[in-house]
Amino acid sequence: MPRPTTTVENFPAPPAHRTKLPPEARMPIPRSGEPDAPKNMARWDRLASIAAGAAMAGYGLVRGKLSGLALAGFGSALVYRGASGRCECYRALGVSTAKRPVATAVPAQEGVRVERSLAINRPPQELYDFWRDVSNLPRVMRHLKSVESREGERSHWVADSVMGETVEWDAEVFNDRPHEMIAWRSLPGGDVDTAGSIHFRSLGHERGTLVEVSMKYTPPGGKLGATVASWLGQGLQQKIDDDLRQFKTMMEAGELPTTSGQPSGRR
Repeated sequence: MPRPTTTVENFPAPPAHRTKLPPEARMPIPRSGEPDAPKNMARWDRLASIAAGAAMAGYGLVRGKLSGLALAGFGSALVYRGASGRCECYRALGVSTAKRPVATAVPAQEGVRVERSLAINRPPQELYDFWRDVSNLPRVMRHLKSVESREGERSHWVADSVMGETVEWDAEVFNDRPHEMIAWRSLPGGDVDTAGSIHFRSLGHERGTLVEVSMKYTPPGGKLGATVASWLGQGLQQKIDDDLRQFKTMMEAGELPTTSGQPSGRR
């Protein structure tokens, strides 16, 4: 008898099982220096980086030699960091100054504090009344463009920054003792974190008032920003001194000199 034959048919092998990944899982994660990476630097942080970088680059080029060129290169990197709004070090540490905290003003143990005082030969009530109307402040604070009263104790401030750009923020008065003191603080969402107070202490009958100003703020870039501000002649202490002198002139003489040299009387 003939042997039975076995026919073997060649069937295609079943396809290997593959797990379909969602599109976002197949995309590379952008690094901070790449165009699609999210910005992790706030506006004030970017301005500080540009200012510090420009100062370093300029000093390095003037200095020359290898060390100067290295400093100029580092400064250029800071300028790029600020212009792009992305910091690789922040990304590695999980830090983002672009995300503003919920708390208002300047947190404890942070920022720069400045206190100044000046005697003005006017009664406390008159000085308080002038300062309490926030729309008056640009008349004695040159860096302020405008201050507008809002609902309740809130106001909107527009000012010139260290870099010559315009910065804006909202503030609120959280402590007010008529004819004695006013305290304010900035609110989240603005370009500036600041808090301060002004006290009006009577020096006695017809001797005027001691005006004491205390301010605390977070400069662009923290301590580095304070240094850069000092380099550019825009330190907070000098600003307050100038503002108090303007305030004294305004209240005692009733007028401020204009840019054309002609007096500007009280409004």
